[in-house]
Amino acid sequence: MAAGKSNRKRGPATAAVWALATSFALGTAVVGTASASTPAHSVTVGARPTIVLEHGAFADASSWDDVIKRLRADGYPVVAPADPLRGPAADAAVLRSVIDHIPGPKVLVGHSYGGSVISAAGAGDPQVTALVYVAAFLPAPGETALGLTGEFPGSTLGGTLDPVTYPLPGGGSTTDLYIRADAFRHQFAADVPAGRAALMAATQRPIARSALLEPATVAAWQEKPSWDVVTTEDLNIPVAAQRHMAQRAHAHVTEVAASHSVAVSRPRLVAEVIEEAARATG
Repeated sequence: MAAGKSNRKRGPATAAVWALATSFALGTAVVGTASASTPAHSVTVGARPTIVLEHGAFADASSWDDVIKRLRADGYPVVAPADPLRGPAADAAVLRSVIDHIPGPKVLVGHSYGGSVISAAGAGDPQVTALVYVAAFLPAPGETALGLTGEFPGSTLGGTLDPVTYPLPGGGSTTDLYIRADAFRHQFAADVPAGRAALMAATQRPIARSALLEPATVAAWQEKPSWDVVTTEDLNIPVAAQRHMAQRAHAHVTEVAASHSVAVSRPRLVAEVIEEAARATG
């Protein structure tokens, strides 16, 4: 096509395509979030590492919304994919398929069970420069989320769970776990405003019970620098368990008096820890 001006009017969709093409031509980084409907490879990495946020059980990617806003304001590309919550190995494979499409260095961030997933997905990947755990599990090979929770006193999660069992197409059945709506705020998000906690309860994603019983096979924190936000008012993962895991990982620890939903209640602090990890390893 010959270069030149066009008098045709561009509709919104056409204009968006031209804007995107122009940004690539000028070398401009496209910063955004990814979900089930946004492919990770649509994010072009600039000079800063891409921050990959993995949510945990009883949550979804929207739990990172306020953290994402702060990271983007500071110039970081961000991707927050959906975690299937089926088991550490299967979920890590899904996460690896996302990060493999993102060029350049990445910082993996995991909340709660998402810590188990980034520990598996980041192992052996030289482009994963740092790991950030947020009220999260850092399992060693052979350990399970349920085992780590039960090893230390303080979790009241078991009494709030609402199991839902359903048949599988090939036979047999599986059980998904939810937190009861009437118990959700106290258990999961005590320092989150009541209205938002109610929305979180309504949109929570269940985790397969088997996922909490599946042993870890690798631990990326054994080979990569780690940061850890430890929540001292956590009713899901006891603070003693969080401290134990952080200490053996030689993680850079930030303790905060917050609930398990610290990314929602204290997004500025969480974003600051993530950026510290990115700067230290960039």
